[in-house]
Amino acid sequence: MPGVAVLHPGEMGAAVGATLVESGTKVVWRPEGRSAATRRRAEAAGLVEAGDLHDCDVVLSVCPPGAAVEVARLVSGFLGVYVDANAVSPGTAEVVAATVEAGGGSYVDGGIIGPPPREPGTTRLYLSGDRAGEVARLFLDARLEPVVVEGGRFAASATKMAYAAWTKVSAALLLSAHEMAERLDVDDVLRAEWAISQPELAERLASARRSATAKGWRWEAEMREIAATFGEEGLPSGFGASAADVFGRFPRPG
Repeated sequence: MPGVAVLHPGEMGAAVGATLVESGTKVVWRPEGRSAATRRRAEAAGLVEAGDLHDCDVVLSVCPPGAAVEVARLVSGFLGVYVDANAVSPGTAEVVAATVEAGGGSYVDGGIIGPPPREPGTTRLYLSGDRAGEVARLFLDARLEPVVVEGGRFAASATKMAYAAWTKVSAALLLSAHEMAERLDVDDVLRAEWAISQPELAERLASARRSATAKGWRWEAEMREIAATFGEEGLPSGFGASAADVFGRFPRPG
């Protein structure tokens, strides 16, 4: 069974690594420059500390979107399969692919939809590219469901961008609409109208606020990737840019 490295085991990366460990795959991580919190997550997930990638056949990059290109550069020269599973535009994915391939590696495009996979049926790993099927086979016995996407080398990233453009941009709009109502002193009136005509919005607002408080710092870069994706296709990019501004106002949790 191939050895796999996870770069870097944040909440999502550690959970993805744990699904592979539980199905019998050796999964490693590189501790250089990483925090004590990263170490705790890696150890809890059953990941093995390694100084290099010599024993790995596959690298999974699961990091904040703004770091995707730099993470690929840091492992330039890796000759196995590099899976970029980050929330980036097809244009950014193309830059990552060029970086990986310039160093002699093979690139597989990826995108994760759903929460950290702690139980079956919640989360999908979309994959595209010539070797996507090989990567998908790693997850056949794992809680994370692999889905190979036809229709282009960067179809997995495109799927992630289209999905998040609705779920997260609409959350940002809801947060902004409610803040506007508060500033105009009609919050009570708005909530009363929601109770009559849009009863689901009160809970959705609460959920959006919880998520933005925990992850807004990370989503800011993802929203800019969404804006870039819209722009690359000749569509209005302001949705993603505005959502980035909204989420960027939430500080990174301590």
